Amino acid sequence: MDLLPPPLEGVTVVAVEQAVSAPFATRQLADLGARVIKVERVDGGDFARGYDTAAEGLASHFVWCNRGKESIALDLKDPRGLDVVRRLIADADVFVQNLAHGAAARLGLDAATLCAADPRLIAVDISGYGGSGPYADKRAYDMLVQCEAGLVSVTGTPERPVKAGIPAADIAAAMYAFSGVLAALVRRGTTGRGGPVEVSMLEALAEWMGHPLHHTMHGGEPPARTGLAHAVIVPYDSYATADGGRVLLSVQNDREWRRLAELVLEKPELAHDPAYATNAARVAGRERTDALVAGALGTMTADEALTRLEAAGIACARIRDLAELAEHPQLAARERWRRVGSPVGPLRALLPPITLPGGTETRLGDVPALGRHTDALLRAVGMTDDEITALRRDGVAA
Repeated sequence: MDLLPPPLEGVTVVAVEQAVSAPFATRQLADLGARVIKVERVDGGDFARGYDTAAEGLASHFVWCNRGKESIALDLKDPRGLDVVRRLIADADVFVQNLAHGAAARLGLDAATLCAADPRLIAVDISGYGGSGPYADKRAYDMLVQCEAGLVSVTGTPERPVKAGIPAADIAAAMYAFSGVLAALVRRGTTGRGGPVEVSMLEALAEWMGHPLHHTMHGGEPPARTGLAHAVIVPYDSYATADGGRVLLSVQNDREWRRLAELVLEKPELAHDPAYATNAARVAGRERTDALVAGALGTMTADEALTRLEAAGIACARIRDLAELAEHPQLAARERWRRVGSPVGPLRALLPPITLPGGTETRLGDVPALGRHTDALLRAVGMTDDEITALRRDGVAA
């Protein structure tokens, strides 16, 4: 049987993008086979290129979010640079931007303007708080939006709220932009019309707050910050092991508690003790229940604890650091790692989590140097060598 082609093969995306939200969205499109043309500033490009040098001299955010793209560097404040972008968009299926509020509209690159001129185009505006309302002009960095969306109110310890350790607001917006593009492509396939797609970081992350938000809105108390513990299930927490590791376990019902008591704690009398036999009792006596579990696991190595818990049918996990994640046996067994090219040589990269059996393997393109494809793209929109030389001389292209 012939392998199916990448699902977005033949789709061209132009992106005036920076940081994480738009670049991560368009990287998903590139992974599925789309051609993604990344428009960057001439003076340093996407500012995420300068966040750090951890990836063999490249910025880790940039490596993560920008593989498989073509980079063209243009000054959009110069009419000639803006004209190049318009020519690129004229041949594109999708346009994505996450400029500061109002900047795209001043350039005529907002979704409403572009889609009015070309009904087949799908144009995506990604913003912090949306295009209207009292927060429209407010700066919106990931951690700020985590605060506004209430994420930090449910994350951390009773004493102190903390932000998520990943850019959750950026990622949420990116994934809704990605799915919005896919939905718009399906609609265009049936109607012939593309149209605007609007995504805000606040609205995306507010959606992800669904459980604690609905719990609070509809009469419950706001969930307490409990670190790695669960607010309403006990035992559901991490526990230290004898070798310095930590293991998280979750007892979801009273049957599991009986198995834990008999097979792991080796205290079968606790299986039916009224002080422990129900989750309500264990929550009421959280400290003594946790102390029992901690005492038992503290005599075992992490491997021994996990083996005992698995044998008892108790959900459990090893608390891994990032170096351990990079060597995770499940990712290795499923052959999820590949190498992608970059200006500093091959770099490890994960296959995207969308697997499409029966198709060609996901194409993981190179991480581009700034302006790596500028000349080729300028020629593709009809510019002569003399015109290209003039753009470079005047600092309009790089």
